[in-house]
Formats: sequence, structure tokens, C-alpha cells
Amino acid sequence: MSAISPDNSVYVSRRRRNVVMLSVSSLALAFGLFWLIWILSTLLYEGGNALVRLSLYTQMTPPPGADGGLANAILGSLMMAAIGTLIGTPTGILAGTYLAEYGRQGWLASATRFINDVLLSAPSIVIGLFVYTIYVAQVGHFSGWAGSIALALLVIPVVVRTTDDMLKLVPNSLREAAAALGCPTWRMIMFVTYRAARTGIVTGVLLAVARISGETAPLLFTSLNNQFWSLNMNAPMANLPVVIFQFAMSPYDDWHRLAWGGAALITLAVLALNILARVLFGKNA
Repeated sequence: MSAISPDNSVYVSRRRRNVVMLSVSSLALAFGLFWLIWILSTLLYEGGNALVRLSLYTQMTPPPGADGGLANAILGSLMMAAIGTLIGTPTGILAGTYLAEYGRQGWLASATRFINDVLLSAPSIVIGLFVYTIYVAQVGHFSGWAGSIALALLVIPVVVRTTDDMLKLVPNSLREAAAALGCPTWRMIMFVTYRAARTGIVTGVLLAVARISGETAPLLFTSLNNQFWSLNMNAPMANLPVVIFQFAMSPYDDWHRLAWGGAALITLAVLALNILARVLFGKNA
């Protein structure tokens, strides 16, 4: 059989298609990078001055026309995100473990995966309205606990999906080897499969934290806001997303400056978490 000649029509047609698809893919990549770089540069340009000011991290949110910072909002966001993560992570890991280790063949696992996928793509405002109905409306006031519950409900589906996928990637030979040594199932999961999938699970948790860091809609219906420094989780609590929303919609330049600073702070924090997750995932690969 003779070698394919460059003049062959099939070869030329395939090469032309390859060039066209490569060009289209490169243009799509350039288009996405253009907007990403524009957004990041705008945030750093508008919020850079606020980020380098110590008052942003040490002073409370100010009234119109006064100087201030976002200390109470930063603290509130950190507290609610931490509590939401502490609630959602164990629940998500245990649910994902059941799906991957115990319920592979049952109908309950399939139904759970379907419901989890629905929750994973559900608008966050729906979660906020749900928590408002079952908690805020019942107790009669907004609170940091309500905000933490809403964020936990956003963490759970991400961790469930990641844990399920990571545990299913663990070779069955490891499970069989542990079972051959007489290892109980729970011990095999704790000391074999969890260790093998540890980095992937941690990556999923970090991505879940990155997702909830900038959520505004659920906090509007749960924790609302607080202009003062407060550690009381049973009262309305300041948080960065809601403060950014309120300050950006205001007509005051000093509030706009703080809103840009808060937006840049959240963006850089989420970017750092995503980079950390990528680094961990790369090591796992």
C-alpha cells in the first residue's frame, strides 16, 4: 500500500478542518481570557487603593460621608463560611461515602445522585428562600446561624459529588486486598480508600468554600447585614457579599470605594483557593 500523498483530497480536507477547528478554539480561548483579564484588572485598578489601606481591615462599615472599612463584614463572612463548611463537609463526605462504597447497585444511590445534581445546579436564591421559610420566619429574626445553614446547603452537594467521584476512582484491588486481610469495611474505608482519595476530597472542599465565599442571594434572606461589630450568631450579621451589594447600589463615592475593595478582596481570596485546589489536584494526579 502506498503512503498517503499530501495531495490526497481526504488528507487535505482533514488538514483544512483541523486548521479551522484549531483557529476557532484559539479564538474562543482568547475571548475568554480577554474578559477574565479585563475583570481582574478592573477590580485591581478600582479596588487596589482600598486593599492597601489598613483601615479596610480594622474599621467598621461607615455611614455615608465618613471613612471606614469592612472589618465587621470580613469577620462575619469568615465566621459564616467556616461554620457552613464545618456543617456541610462531614455531611457531604459521609453521603458521598455511602454512594461510592455501600449503595453502588441500589436504587437509593441513583435517586440520591439525581437529587444531588439538582441541588448542585439550583440557584442559590432558592436555598436562601428555603432557609428563610424553615428557620428565619419561624424564629422571627435574621441571624448568622441562618446564613451558615444556607451556606452549608450549598457546600453539601459539591462535597457529595467530589467524594463520590474520587472514591469511585480508587482501584477495587485495594479494597480486595484489605478484605483479604480480614479488614472490616469501615476500617478499609477509613485507612485505605480515604487515604487514596484524600487529596481529591480536600480539593472538592476547597472548591465548595470558594463557591460560598461570594454568595449574596442566600445571605440577603438569612443573615441580612449589621453595621456594627458583632460575634452574636443569633443576630443579623455583616458579611462581604451583602455589604458590596448595598454599597455598590448607593450614590456615595466612599461606599463605592469600599465596595470595589471588598469585591477585589473576595476575588483574590477565591482565586487563591482555586490555585491551591489546582496544586493539590496536580499533586494527586
